[in-house]
Amino acid sequence: MQDILGMSYLELEDFFKSIDEPRYRAEQFAQWIYGKKLRDFSDITNFKKELKDKLEENAFIYSLKLRSSQTSKDGTKKYLFALEDGELIETVLLRQKKENEGTRNTLCISTQVGCPMNCSFCATGQAGFERDLKTSEIIAQIADVERIEKLKINNVVFMGMGEPFLNYENVVRAIKIINEKKFFNIGIRKITVSTCGLVPEINRFAEEELDVVLAVSLHSADDTKRSSIMPVNRRYNLEELKKAIAHYISKINRRVTLEYAMIRGFNDKPEDLRKLISFCQGLKVHVNLIPINETEEEYKKSEKAEYFASELKKKNIESTVRQERGADIDAACGQLKGKGRKH
Repeated sequence: MQDILGMSYLELEDFFKSIDEPRYRAEQFAQWIYGKKLRDFSDITNFKKELKDKLEENAFIYSLKLRSSQTSKDGTKKYLFALEDGELIETVLLRQKKENEGTRNTLCISTQVGCPMNCSFCATGQAGFERDLKTSEIIAQIADVERIEKLKINNVVFMGMGEPFLNYENVVRAIKIINEKKFFNIGIRKITVSTCGLVPEINRFAEEELDVVLAVSLHSADDTKRSSIMPVNRRYNLEELKKAIAHYISKINRRVTLEYAMIRGFNDKPEDLRKLISFCQGLKVHVNLIPINETEEEYKKSEKAEYFASELKKKNIESTVRQERGADIDAACGQLKGKGRKH
């Protein structure tokens, strides 16, 4: 049985050819699946019964099982989805009204069940790791939320559960499906991929020349401190990471986002600011200063984000103090953990 939701457009054309149907059926089919959010072959009104029977015999459209959802006081919505094997993932919808843009519907999607990177401030990593998501399981998060909410997702961030670059092939494949004009038609510059700093994969991703936004979780520009909260830094230190970011910028010619979670008394001191400025110098980057989400008692929010932003501005380094959203329902960065997972 062919998994339709994991197919590229060319593969969908080949699939119809394989069941002795003309290739143009792929475009008709895509209108039903991606345009009208159909999940039942029998409902396709412009396909004859013979063709519908062929589809039933040879293919299926993957769909997640919604276990529960929660809505934050700020409007952020979190979904708990079950996979076929009973594992659980979480997906987050953020809706923002943007001037001259209308409503930006951003979906934060997961790429793994859990995460093996073990960053000490992240609830996902603390919950352990089970497996990678298939391409269709990644894509289904968008398709199912669009169907549930009856809206169009126009911005996608790979910032949910998991390290996207550890599921490299499926993530790259998903990006191309998300961007496909006959499918979701989400602009490539409306897609962000986040990584904790896997240097070989950043370099490999640069060669894809996909023109997406790359977000790197930095959180400290001091090797000792970063290694203490992010084990990945023991493999790829800040010097190697900076070289990989510079390579990505040179290949894609796009600004890279540096995520910096402000932790009181840990990475918000004057020397931390100096080291952050030094790391940014020579790079085309934008620093996201994030209020730490207090998943553990030892991590408290810093009050110095605005000060950091003003000092970065003096050095011509762009930055934003990110507004915290969804924290009251554990939907903010680093809080997703799949509710203990398998049920």
